[in-house]
Parts: sequence; C-alpha cells; structure tokens
Amino acid sequence: MALIDTLYGPLSQNTLKLFSRVKLLACDVDGIFSDGRIYLGQQGEELKAFHTRDGYGVKALQSIGVQVAVITGRRSNIVEQRMTSLGVKHIIQGCEDKHSALAELQKELNISAKYTASMGDDIPDLGMFELSDLCFSVTDGHPSVKQQATYVTQHSGGFGAVREICDLILLAKGKLNANYGASI
Repeated sequence: MALIDTLYGPLSQNTLKLFSRVKLLACDVDGIFSDGRIYLGQQGEELKAFHTRDGYGVKALQSIGVQVAVITGRRSNIVEQRMTSLGVKHIIQGCEDKHSALAELQKELNISAKYTASMGDDIPDLGMFELSDLCFSVTDGHPSVKQQATYVTQHSGGFGAVREICDLILLAKGKLNANYGASI
C-alpha cells in the first residue's frame, strides 16, 4: 500500500481518501480541545486552556464547508464562549449519550457516517466512533480509545491535536496552504 508523506508523518492513500470525504467533524472538548484538566479557583470559577492553533484549524475547516461540532459531557460557559468565538454552530453540552447526540446531528445535517469523523480521548467518546467512518484519538488518550481509532495524533489534547486533524483534512481536500485568516 502506497504511503503519502504529510506534515505529521506518512499516511496510506486509503486513509487520506477517508480524510478527503469528511463533511462533519464531531469532537469531545476536555482532553481534545483542552488538556483534560479542569482548574478551579477559590471563588469556584472554572478555567481551561485552549490552543490558538486548534482555533485556526476549526476556522479553516468551516471556511471550506466542513461542519464542526462539539459534543461534551460537561457544561461550561467557557466552552460556549470559545466555540462561539470560532463560529462553531453545533455545541452540545451536558451530554451523557454521545452516540444519540451525534445520530441526531447527522440526521439534522443529512450527513451519514461515511462523511463523518469523530475525535475523542476517553470511553464516553466511543459512542461517536460507532457513527463515524473516521475516528481520531490523541496521543495521550485512553488506550482503549486509541486502539479503536483510525488515526492517533502526534500532539496531545490541548496542544494542537485538533489542528493536526484539521490540517490532514485540509491536505486531503487540497486546501492546506490557503490562508484562512487570523489564529484565534
């Protein structure tokens, strides 16, 4: 099987073809967009760190027509603010059944599993994998999730893993080197 060199190492032509089909990328938040840690202040405030490179990747995907969704088990104003600032229209929080949430979103958007990719780092995310032809985990993800992923990122969650996936989708679609605006 022929391998294609990418910025992140070699990928098979078949895997790159799967990347090129993506019309919907559904992601967990904690452990994917953030490092998975939750910082709590003395006054009960919650803090998370997000990487601007991930933000740029999300904006780039959306600008070429790929839908981006977040499906997370927690509720957080920080997530709402960050995803809204990136233009993400599908923000599903407080969701314990990610399989059902993704199935409902696929129905709403009329996008089948063949054109869906999902990204998760822990067991609750496997429900999304069941509805996705392309499944991603992060290098610091749970071993069971990594084992079931089509592709495991070189970057850890919160440190550019989402950007890595976005870059590979853009590469597969022939859109990697375009300028998609400022990194936010």
